[in-house]
Amino acid sequence: MDMTNQEYQQYVASKAQKSPIVKNTLWAFAVGGLICTAGQGLLNLYQYYGLDKQDASAGVTVSLIFLSALLTGLKVYDKIAKFAGAGTLVPVTGFANSIVSPALEFKSEGFILGMSAKMFVIAGPVLVFGISASVIYGLLLLLFT
Repeated sequence: MDMTNQEYQQYVASKAQKSPIVKNTLWAFAVGGLICTAGQGLLNLYQYYGLDKQDASAGVTVSLIFLSALLTGLKVYDKIAKFAGAGTLVPVTGFANSIVSPALEFKSEGFILGMSAKMFVIAGPVLVFGISASVIYGLLLLLFT
């Protein structure tokens, strides 16, 4: 069956299901807003318990990354993302999910060639290295000061 590119595009367009853009936009806005509201709630909670704004902000970031990674590992985050779409990508939680997902997917290939290598391939070496280096630096700072 020979088709030109234009004929193929018309064929695909005729078979493709229309996306409910308004509905998807509203869900993305609502879920992204809920994630950001949860972050603000954590910020207020951490400040209530005595952290200054800078330390509380760092705590919120770490907490959201941890919760996102945990929910990804429990296969809950992907279900939320299917429902909410881009709403889960806007906050830092989407970033954590983009690192953890490939690591879990390729864990059967081993720790080094599977989990660790795939984190670098998908999320980008600069981002993974930056986070890893900041954690190590933070631990060293904690130990030696």
